Amino acid sequence: MNLSAHEKCILIRLARKHVSGFLDPGNQEETPVSTIPESLNVRCGVFVSLYVKDKLRGCIGTFSENDPLHSSVQKMALSAATTDGRFAPLDRDELKDLKIEISVLSPRVPVSGPEEITLGKHGIYIQRGSNRGTLLPQVAVSQKWNVEQFLGNCAKHKAGLGWDGWRDAELYTYEAIVFNSEEIGPDC
Repeated sequence: MNLSAHEKCILIRLARKHVSGFLDPGNQEETPVSTIPESLNVRCGVFVSLYVKDKLRGCIGTFSENDPLHSSVQKMALSAATTDGRFAPLDRDELKDLKIEISVLSPRVPVSGPEEITLGKHGIYIQRGSNRGTLLPQVAVSQKWNVEQFLGNCAKHKAGLGWDGWRDAELYTYEAIVFNSEEIGPDC
């Protein structure tokens, strides 16, 4: 899947409008579905990360392919702003400094071990029983982790399996198209 700069801009705008409209109801503005390009009706997973002054303030996503991408982006943006349990909900005063990062996900692919994981290219998804967790591809790079640290951190902190829990869990990789509001530009 590829996204043009215009399509990325539309997704950033939709995320921003949805969060802004919730936090400042007097500023609520609906985007007519008829104005959204058909290409953004694709059904795929997506994560939305919100930053204020370069500090993470929320990150929520879904691997579900039940909703169109444009709808999932709006839902995940609002969830990241209001329900990420690691942070207090965003408030209206933070909107002026809000940076939005969107990661559009490819389908997950099962892998047999760490040798099939390429840092910076692959996100990981770990599952054993009802325990599961994921880390986006950009996390390993930003943290300067090697593959084992990537897997260990995901297993321990996201899936609740302990550092070596990934060794007897199901492993999957996926790729992501990652873009943010600063890259897209001030007109977006």
